[in-house]
Amino acid sequence: MPRKLGRTTDQRLAMLRAMVTNVIEFGRIETTITRAREVGPLVERMITLGKQNTLSARRAAMAFITKEDAVKKLFEATAPGYAERQGGYTRVTRLGPRRGDAAEMAVLELV
Repeated sequence: MPRKLGRTTDQRLAMLRAMVTNVIEFGRIETTITRAREVGPLVERMITLGKQNTLSARRAAMAFITKEDAVKKLFEATAPGYAERQGGYTRVTRLGPRRGDAAEMAVLELV
C-alpha cells in the first residue's frame, strides 16, 4: 500500500508527478527519505517506458510527466543510456537530518 505522505490524494499525485519530472530533467533531487522511496519506482517505470520507445509508451509518459521537454529528454537521451541495464536505474543516498525539523534527508539520483 502506498504511503500517504500527509497529503490528500490529489496533492500527493501532483507532488509525485513533479518530483518524477525533476529527476528526469535534472538527474537528481534532494528530498526526504520517505518521498525518495516513493518516487524511485515511478522514475524506474518511466525509464522502462522510454526504453520501449513506442508511440503508446510516449503517450503514457506524457500522461504522467508534467513537462514535454522532460519527456523528450527521457526518450532521446536518458532511456537509451540504460538499454543494456535490466532495472535499477535510481539510487537513494542518505544525507542525514535536515536542520529545522530533523527530517531524514536523501538524494535520489539516476545511476
